[in-house]
Amino acid sequence: MKTNIKSPKVYLIGAGPGNPELITVKAVKAISQADVILCDRLVSPEILETYANDNTEVIYVGKECSKNASTPQSHINTLMVEYARQNKTIVRLKGGDVSIFSNILDELQALKHNHIPYEIIPGITAALGAAAFAGMPLTARGYSTSVRFLTYYKSEILDENYWKELAVTGDTLVFYMSKGNLTALVEKFNELGVSADKKIAVIEQATTPYQKVYTSSFDDFNSRFGNKNFASPSLVVIGRVVNLHEEFSWLENAEQEGLYFKSVENGSLIPTTQNFFEYAV
Repeated sequence: MKTNIKSPKVYLIGAGPGNPELITVKAVKAISQADVILCDRLVSPEILETYANDNTEVIYVGKECSKNASTPQSHINTLMVEYARQNKTIVRLKGGDVSIFSNILDELQALKHNHIPYEIIPGITAALGAAAFAGMPLTARGYSTSVRFLTYYKSEILDENYWKELAVTGDTLVFYMSKGNLTALVEKFNELGVSADKKIAVIEQATTPYQKVYTSSFDDFNSRFGNKNFASPSLVVIGRVVNLHEEFSWLENAEQEGLYFKSVENGSLIPTTQNFFEYAV
């Protein structure tokens, strides 16, 4: 008599930028079949409430570097390997797109090293969701011919020659994970003589019920917003396309205050306390 033995598999999935309706059909199917979900902080709680089975084990492995409260990547790798060795179907659920500014390479290497099957399911990255919900087509004809995804969470990421090129490029620039260095970012562009037709936008909690968009010229930004502590997550858009927001924005700034995504430190998203053997990866 033939016995069906379940094979392990890990699905690396992008859950979209916040709005739960922006998740893909393929992602929903995988989530509904998961035995275990390893979930990042920037994932809408409605996605898990709506699509995960009641008997699915959900483990929060959130990262919040600004509060020094991140789950170590080695621990996440260990969880994937341990559950796969139990023949589980695992979903590694990340906010936005799974391949944009995430640690997917570390996870792929761990899975490959341990001969664990996997599949990558893309999602709508934060830049695309934020731009759409703010009425800023990132490559609008006559405004920009290309777009760059960047980050500026520490100064040494970009060298001086690259800064100079960024100041004069006609590309739309989207900065992830950079809200803590906004003053330095604006000062750098001003120092390098950024053109007056380029503006800067900060989009707080994009696509969520708390979304707010703040736009400014570079000359005025620090006087208007230099002391503002923008909510997490916030995305920064720089370029001529920011000028389109006023005309084509179809969503008003939220009147309500609050945070859509829970903090890693508030108890709900504290990483699991289970101890697993640390596999070599």
